[in-house]
Parts: sequence; C-alpha cells; structure tokens
Amino acid sequence: MSVERILWEQDATGLADLVRKGELSPVELTDAAIARAEATRPEINATAEPLYEAARARARTMDRSLPLAGVPFAVKDLGIAIKGVPVHGGSRIPAWVPDVSSVLAERYLAAGLIPIATSTSPEHGLRLMTESKAFGVTRNPWNTGHTTGGSSGGAAALVAAGVVPVAHASDGGGSIRVPSACSGLVGLKTSRGRVPLSPLVSEGWYGMVVDHAVTRSVRDCALLLDLTHGPDALAPYAAPAPKGSFAAAAARDPGRLRLAVYSKSPLGLPVSAETLAALDTAVALAREGGHTVEEIDLPFIGRDFFADFCRTIASAVAGTLRAEALRVGRSVAGDIERATRVLGRLGEMVSAGDTYAGLQRMHAASRRMIAETAQYDAVLMPVIAHPPLACGAMDPKGADELIENLLDKLHLTPLLKVKSLFGQLMDKSLWFTPWPAIHNVSGQPSIALPVHVTDAGLPLGVQAAGRPGDEETLLSFAAQMEKLSGWLGRRAPFMVPLR
Repeated sequence: MSVERILWEQDATGLADLVRKGELSPVELTDAAIARAEATRPEINATAEPLYEAARARARTMDRSLPLAGVPFAVKDLGIAIKGVPVHGGSRIPAWVPDVSSVLAERYLAAGLIPIATSTSPEHGLRLMTESKAFGVTRNPWNTGHTTGGSSGGAAALVAAGVVPVAHASDGGGSIRVPSACSGLVGLKTSRGRVPLSPLVSEGWYGMVVDHAVTRSVRDCALLLDLTHGPDALAPYAAPAPKGSFAAAAARDPGRLRLAVYSKSPLGLPVSAETLAALDTAVALAREGGHTVEEIDLPFIGRDFFADFCRTIASAVAGTLRAEALRVGRSVAGDIERATRVLGRLGEMVSAGDTYAGLQRMHAASRRMIAETAQYDAVLMPVIAHPPLACGAMDPKGADELIENLLDKLHLTPLLKVKSLFGQLMDKSLWFTPWPAIHNVSGQPSIALPVHVTDAGLPLGVQAAGRPGDEETLLSFAAQMEKLSGWLGRRAPFMVPLR
C-alpha cells in the first residue's frame, strides 16, 4: 500500500503507531503529506503558508518515541504563533511574524507533530464560512461547490481531504464545531481554560475563544487533548483537572447516560428537515447505546442573548483593529473587508458600559442554563441549521449588499441602534449557525459528532454539550457514537489515492 494511501486511511494514533514500529518513517509521511497538500491545493484552497522545508528538516531528526512522532499536522492562520512563521489572520493587513511560539505550539512540537502548513481562515475568524479577500474560497472535499464552514475551515478541509489526520483549530462562536459538522469530522470545543492561549493573549473575545483541533477519530481528539491541556503560568485561569486521562475516557464505556435534546432555533429562524434528521439520527444512536433522551427548551437563550453576543464580539473586533493599526503604524481600514469595517465601527459605537452589561446578562443566562441542565450528562443540539452551504451563499446580495455598502461608505453605523435593522443583520450573520455561540459564552465543552450524511452526500454533524469541565463524559459518549454510527470509515470521495 502506498504511503499516501496509508496517510489517507489512518488516523493520527494509527500513523504514530506505524512510525514507532518502524513500518513508516517520519520523512516518508511528511513527503506524502506535502505531495497531497500540493495536489489538492488547487481544488480546496486550504493552505495559507506552506512550511515544507521546515517540516522535512524536522522529520529527518524526529524522535520516534514521542507519542505522535512524525504525524503531519496543520496550524490555523489565526490566534497561535510558531516562531518565524507569518500570521495573516485571513487578512490583507501586513502579516505578523512572531519572535516567540505559543505555549500550545510548543506542546504540539513536543508531542512529535510535524506542521506542514498553516490553514486558511476568514478574516480575523469572523465568518462561519472560510472565504476571504486575502486567500479566496476554501472548498469542501465532499463537494467542492460547498463550504467547509468556518472559521477553522482550512483545517477541516485539510483533514477531510486526507492531507493531515489532525489539525489545530479554534472556536469563538462555533469555529471548531461548524467546520466539523460540514466536513464529517470530530470537533471538540473545550472548556474555558482547558488549553492556554498564552503568551499571545490571556483570553480571547472575553474568554469565549478556545483552542483545540479537528480530527477524524475520537481517540485522536482525546489523545491530542492529553498532550496539550493544562495550566500555564501566564494563563488567567484553568479548567478543573480531569479525573484521569482523556484517552482513557474515550476508551471506556460511558455507562447509561441521561441526555437531553434541544432542537429549536434560539433565533426563531427556520431549521431544515435535514438538520432535524441529523438530530434524530443522533437521538436514535444514543438510545441504541442505552441512554435516555428527553426533549427540553431553553427559553432564556433567545434573540436578546444573541444580540448581546454580537455587540460584545463587535467591541472585541474594534479592539483588535486598534491593535493592528498600532502594530503596522497606520490605519488598517483600507486593508480589511467591508463587513469587518462595519463590525469594527459598530464595536467603537458600543460603550464600555454597554459591553459590560451585555456580558453580565449573557453570563446570567449561562448560569441559569448550566443549573437547569445539570441533571443531564449532555445536551444534544444542532450545529448548523442547514446542510453545508454553497460557496458564496452568505455573501450579501441585493438589498443586503446595498445596506452593508451604505453602512460602510456613508459611515451610517449609528443606524444599527435601530433594533429592527440590527436584528436583520444579526439574522443574516447567524441564520446558518444559531447554536454554537451558546457554549462559547457559558464556557462549557461541546463536541461535534459526524453522525449524518445527507441524500446529496454532504456531511451534517450535530453537537453534544457537557457540564463545565467534563470533557471526559463527552469523549466517552462520542467514542460510543463513533462505533455505533460507523463514521470512522467514511471518507470524502475526493482524489482517493490508489493502493
């Protein structure tokens, strides 16, 4: 069997085992991943910065005893630093070249992973589709006319295409779970404080951003978390320590769980029949696994909650753009995309008092949700309201484009104080993905489960959200769902390597 075929078929744990046994070399794996990255690049457009020569040099000196020795990897072009590697953040703003590596990047390297590329992101991670003026459209290997979601869409495309078995990802409003749901992958949004973001930041988006990965298998998700979690001296807080290893949790039977299911759109917007079918599939699999499932409602998570979320993120974007202007020594208004400009101006308009009050309201709703769902081991809910969208489907068109243009060119951002107009733009931003941000606010872990494939052959995953700090139950449950559903054997029918 060719090395490329082995790379395409195996997960990271399996590849590392072959390296450890001497059946594959890190150099062979790295060369195969680079060749596949280049072969697939024109079709999926998921690479921001190739790191090929550094990868080959690392492979030649790899210690094969490391837990993930020689496994090809990709790092997202946003929010993480590898010393000397340009970070674009999906933007046309001049790249930042860090002189230090993130703690998380150092932990990846210590595990034996070999970064072969940085993966594409929308500008500053603000869209849940990976499309940018800087890098173009990233496409789904399951059907290149469709999106991989965002903002970790480049990471998901590289894993789904069999270029790498695992890839770094981050999630501030669904950016791990949405690409996983669109691409047939496992994507764990970890508990707040589980993985440090230092030394770049203490926290991102008021604590809503977390880092982890998109993976093919639950065991990879668990092992990678074992190798990267834990406190750092510069981190402001840490999630509770697990009772054991995450890998052990993924390997054990979950027992009989009490689960809930929440199927409504918190924005009151339409939910497709395919999304409800995917949720039904997850419920049926859970019951097959011996678990009870009860339907619940979360009436206090609604439009006001999401309006607060949007205004809070706008204030964070405004701060980011100020920092970028200071870094490059000039205004960056001409570098950024129109929607980013509008969002940044909205953030400048939101007062510090409004931001603080909004955070307090969101946290109050989160505390109520955590308290009322504490009786359940996990809550099942959708990730995306519709199957993976066609590329470009969320670009504003017609009247929407006119409104955005007027807001931008005439500096009419104060009109967004009008509740109806603000609500209209909020719906246009979140109609595809109205659930994931709930757990970015609450800080709870949530894992995307690739349980369903549509009649058109597109993946459509759902999520299971757990108690704060309890990734172990989620991983045990997800591993059982993996076995029952058979998703581990599914692969995108894209440039399948010969044996």
